[in-house]
Amino acid sequence: MKHILTILLLGVVLVTGAHVAHAQEETTPTVAVFFNEACKDCGELVKETYPALFAEYGYELELHDYINNRSNRTLLTQTNDAWGVPFELQSHIEVFVDDNLLIGGHVPLDTIRYVLEHPDEYERLLVYQDNMHGEETAYRVWDFTGDIKTYPIDEPITTYLQEAKPASQTQISKRGFWGLFAIITSSAFLDGLNPCAFAVLLFFIGFLFTIKKTRAKIWKMGLVYIGAIYLAYLLIGLGIAQAIIISGAPHLMAKIGAYLVIGLGVIQFLGVVFPSFPIKLRIPLDTKATLEKWMYKATLPASFIGGFLVGLCTFPCSGGIYVAIIGMLTAQSTAVQGTFWMLWYNLIFVSPLFLLLLLASNNKTTEKLQRLEHAQSVPLKLLIAGFMIALGAIILIFFT
Repeated sequence: MKHILTILLLGVVLVTGAHVAHAQEETTPTVAVFFNEACKDCGELVKETYPALFAEYGYELELHDYINNRSNRTLLTQTNDAWGVPFELQSHIEVFVDDNLLIGGHVPLDTIRYVLEHPDEYERLLVYQDNMHGEETAYRVWDFTGDIKTYPIDEPITTYLQEAKPASQTQISKRGFWGLFAIITSSAFLDGLNPCAFAVLLFFIGFLFTIKKTRAKIWKMGLVYIGAIYLAYLLIGLGIAQAIIISGAPHLMAKIGAYLVIGLGVIQFLGVVFPSFPIKLRIPLDTKATLEKWMYKATLPASFIGGFLVGLCTFPCSGGIYVAIIGMLTAQSTAVQGTFWMLWYNLIFVSPLFLLLLLASNNKTTEKLQRLEHAQSVPLKLLIAGFMIALGAIILIFFT
């Protein structure tokens, strides 16, 4: 009963997290605008043009007059320092959008619209045009990493974005859907080659044979068990994705996820090479008795609860790849696309279990698979460790 309550509590937490994330999404984001109240041209831009423009994209303006309010002047200095804006690109009007876009001065509206509509084409961007008297002739652009570039005022911002984009990133964007499909599918399948879940499923099937369950009954219970693992992993993934959305820094979280999966891969490798290594990526030992208790009940509800618990408890064993993929998805895709990819990821993740259930068609085959699983667990763990390290590096290089 205690574990059932724990599962229900987890469900409440996940649902609550989803509602919190939904409330977060409904909150109107603000744009911080620093300007000079005494400047007539600035006032018209900030109080007439910008409110209508940014409202089209769901933003409200947060105005900071740094002439009449000294605290705003201090805040502007602190914000420029935090962003790393060089003095030559600091303007009399500065508009900070989210954590990745800075508009300085009187930038053409078409340029502003483009960068607002295509945030996926840059990680952080500064667009600067400080001239407000006479004809505008040029503007400057900087991505906070490369060289500051100057372009004629009628040159599209896409020129800079294409020049600044690394060749590797351009290759990935050309692959588009299929590039993402390949990395997600391969990651999910290898993640699904999970010795923890394999061992529990084989134990469960073997037990069902010993108590003389029919093959049809074994199939039903096995499918319920696998479906529960799918549901548990999907809920975990949605919860993590919502937490990343709430953080407001998906690109940062994608990098953290990539470093995390590299670290877990190293831990996995050390745990195999050095058996006495203190950190183990496995099902917690104190939960095995609980899992076996539910398995021994040999009913469909017990199979579901047992599978759900396995999904939760194997997350420390194999969740590193999953977290890295979720971090990448939140930085690369919309909410709908991300949900689709998570549904697909988890389907591929449990596909090895479907194959295992199909192969374990009789008691002797199950015994052979159990021996094979035990004999091959070390090479498989080394393979997964190497893949985790490689996956983290790929995400850092190509997707963040």
